[in-house]
Amino acid sequence: MTRALVTGASAGLGRAIAERLAAEGHDVTGVDRDHPGAEAPFAHIACDLADRDSVDALAARLIEDGPFDQTVLNAGISATGPFEAIPAKAHARVMAVNAEAPMVLCAALARAGALSRGGRVVFVSSLSHFTGYPGAASYAAAKDALAVYARSIRKPFARTLGVTVSAAFPGPLRTDHAARHAPAGADAEKRMAPDVAARLILAEAARGRAVIVPGARARWMALAGRIAPAAVTGAMRRIVYDKLDRAVW
Repeated sequence: MTRALVTGASAGLGRAIAERLAAEGHDVTGVDRDHPGAEAPFAHIACDLADRDSVDALAARLIEDGPFDQTVLNAGISATGPFEAIPAKAHARVMAVNAEAPMVLCAALARAGALSRGGRVVFVSSLSHFTGYPGAASYAAAKDALAVYARSIRKPFARTLGVTVSAAFPGPLRTDHAARHAPAGADAEKRMAPDVAARLILAEAARGRAVIVPGARARWMALAGRIAPAAVTGAMRRIVYDKLDRAVW
């Protein structure tokens, strides 16, 4: 049985990915601050990824449990609202969970030989990588950093470790987390279901895709962001920032 690791596995996209991997026959270890419930088809390790000491302890434990054939570094949090209205500690927590923790864990696993040769590492970034994200600046910055990190290690990991590295850039998802940070009145039905995104991401990762943008709507948005970044950022400001009625972190 192959081993899989998924961070942020208790809910949303991470839960969908962990459940799909388990259904495919992988022995899955899920990491999350919250417990996934007794019905979860995977093992759970509790960890607050914003706490560096906890992350270092987690890395040591995972090295003992490895090696992992599939590693999906998915955990992410957000802070939405006017940038100046959000406490500095909230921005720091976003950066720690979304960028620092996955980099630290990936480096530790690679250094210890806890990534299986022929295996895969998937970093879950965000569609915001392709455009500005007014109203969620630190979230966008952290996810952008993760995308650049994934691109930077892709060739060295393939050459020295025999490990494929992918970055996934999902758009808005139909999750409680997204609903908590969305403007009032946002239509959740327009967001992609987590299980659909999980299926698309894992299928593309299995094909060795370096860049994974799940869904036609997300691919169109990514293309538009590249062609007309100012226009798309302006649209994001109108769709998100101008409609935010509260700061949430």
